[in-house]
Amino acid sequence: MAKTDRAAKKAIRKAQMPLGKHIIRYWRLYAFLLIPVVYYVIFRYIPMAGNVIAFRRFRAGGSIFGDKFAGWRYFEQFIADPQFWRAFKNTLSLNITYLVFRFPLTLIFALLLNEIRNIHWKKFVQTVSYLPHFISMVIIAGMVRELLSTNGPINGLIEAMGGTAITFISLPEWFPTIFVGSGLWQGLGWGTILYLAAIAGISPDLYEAAEIDGANRFQRVWHITLPCILPTITTLLILDIGGLVGSGGAFEKVFLLYNPMTYETADIISTLVYRMGLGSGNYSYATAIGLFEGLINLVLLTLANIVSKKTTQSGLF
Repeated sequence: MAKTDRAAKKAIRKAQMPLGKHIIRYWRLYAFLLIPVVYYVIFRYIPMAGNVIAFRRFRAGGSIFGDKFAGWRYFEQFIADPQFWRAFKNTLSLNITYLVFRFPLTLIFALLLNEIRNIHWKKFVQTVSYLPHFISMVIIAGMVRELLSTNGPINGLIEAMGGTAITFISLPEWFPTIFVGSGLWQGLGWGTILYLAAIAGISPDLYEAAEIDGANRFQRVWHITLPCILPTITTLLILDIGGLVGSGGAFEKVFLLYNPMTYETADIISTLVYRMGLGSGNYSYATAIGLFEGLINLVLLTLANIVSKKTTQSGLF
């Protein structure tokens, strides 16, 4: 008891240590935070000051914060623009479709990986499923274009079966399938890492007790694994819902795969911002759209977190 009390008092003293003294004492640990903090300050927070040009008229060569106050002009402009609402609809449609397929498949794949008992086979499957994540998006887009070209292997198979070649890349109705399919192939394995880490933290005693009680594998997964990793599932789902209107990693893929013939289903908010900003030089208009996109993501993230805390008692904040 005496040793326990001394350990508890020592922990309390550490918790009450002044911040400056704590930093000096554990400066090596704080040094690890320096690079990410500097990165976020320089590339994430300082650029936020540029959002002011959404309310000011910006011209290349003029003031970095705009030359003239424009008020809500650019917001009214994109709200009345049919191109924006088409891009908004496509962004929601592509991201929701991708989330509906990716989220449960990633969880199921992680549970299946966890049930593999042969460690060598498990490592092989994990390595093969992780590899596409490390391939450049430019290469991924090139592979997709080659596979789906009129002279590619997929059309070759269709023609061998008596069908007619399909110009997949030029048909707007095929773009969502291409987007979701290539995304699942590239990110399915990588998305299991957090789930596997959470599963690894579950006490083996729970599984042993359930096995003694006669629970089969499915019952152990349903009654032990899933409840124990529910906070991880909830957190990832909240983050995914919060990014439904955002581009995330979608911009690079859409930009490399779409063309004017597929704008109907492929043009998203981030590609519209790119064309209006860097393409047309209308920086204030593009900034207004980007700011609106960020606000929508913030609202979705907050709502998802509130709903999660009320239903599962687990949330992001």
